Amino acid sequence: MSVPEAAKSLHVLMTADAVGGVWQYALDLARGLRTHDVRTTIAVLGPWPSVDQQTMAEAAGAELVVTGLPLDWTASHQGELKEAGQAIARLAAQIRPDLIHLNTPALAADACFNVPVVAACHSCVATWWQAVKGGTLPEDFIWRTDLVRRGYASAGKLLAPTLAFAQATSEAYDLTHPPVVVRNGRRGSQGKTHARSDDFVFTAGRLWDEGKNFATIDRMAELLPIQVLAAGPLQGPNSAQIEAHHAKSLGRLSDEDVARHLSRQPIFVSTAFYEPFGLAILEAAQAGCALVLSDIPTFRELWEGAALFVNPRDENEAADAVKRLVQDMDARGVLGRAARKRAETYTVEAMSEGVLRVYQSVLAGASRQSSLEGAAA
Repeated sequence: MSVPEAAKSLHVLMTADAVGGVWQYALDLARGLRTHDVRTTIAVLGPWPSVDQQTMAEAAGAELVVTGLPLDWTASHQGELKEAGQAIARLAAQIRPDLIHLNTPALAADACFNVPVVAACHSCVATWWQAVKGGTLPEDFIWRTDLVRRGYASAGKLLAPTLAFAQATSEAYDLTHPPVVVRNGRRGSQGKTHARSDDFVFTAGRLWDEGKNFATIDRMAELLPIQVLAAGPLQGPNSAQIEAHHAKSLGRLSDEDVARHLSRQPIFVSTAFYEPFGLAILEAAQAGCALVLSDIPTFRELWEGAALFVNPRDENEAADAVKRLVQDMDARGVLGRAARKRAETYTVEAMSEGVLRVYQSVLAGASRQSSLEGAAA
């Protein structure tokens, strides 16, 4: 489906952080939107972007405004997020975008924006807790969940990267209108795929996040005859941390370094309890890596028929799946090709066009509302 002409020549103010997958999402989306004459200003929350992240933003054609404002999940009290939302509203009033895209929906809970708002449901503490812990939310999560709920209610439209996560979000927040599903895309690496010279397992992400369940991968590493390499920080900005006892920790790697490892086509493993999409998995699939993934709804939705699925709590089952692929190179090749073919459907172009259609719908609705109010006056 083509993007209507009315969607062109827009200026979008988008929030993002440089800590996790939202950064890649924001930059790939900004790059994709640029082909439709959409200019993107990214207001960065949380820690400063690294030098290579700033270079990525420049290449994507996005203007960065580093705000120093807190992340929603590291804020110590409601007041911090209320002030952050109001700061973004002041920034919007200053630069006058046509639309605001919040990758942190809680910012809309107590802020008044003078242009339409689209909010992306990337993750939240309520759905994280349900997937990782279960049971009653702790007190510290209750007020955060309330802010997200009010932020969702203030947005003109909600986006979600998978149907499974859209449904989980709808149930957690009792939404009247579910999020619009627009699958994430990722710009493929321009590097060449190299012939495998040795076997190894690779994983990447926020290793400190309990939802990523690096602990199972670390235990699995002890059971394997090949090395397990893990890219990503072991300590998070919220003081959460984990140790690597058997896997080899590589720390945070640049996109280029991750792509270099993936070009050797390792077996990529994720045993996440909670993953609304999983951009690292998409990158591995684009490189033709065989995938061993936890059996959770989002992964089944995205990779059914193109991955092996295992119980995320069972390191023995994960290790057995890896060993089968090490011993059967033909099966591993078939799985890697299936993953790459599936990855071809999750493109930046498709994501950008889908998001742009949502933008147009929200802007058209705002225009109709303005016309009705003018006629009533």
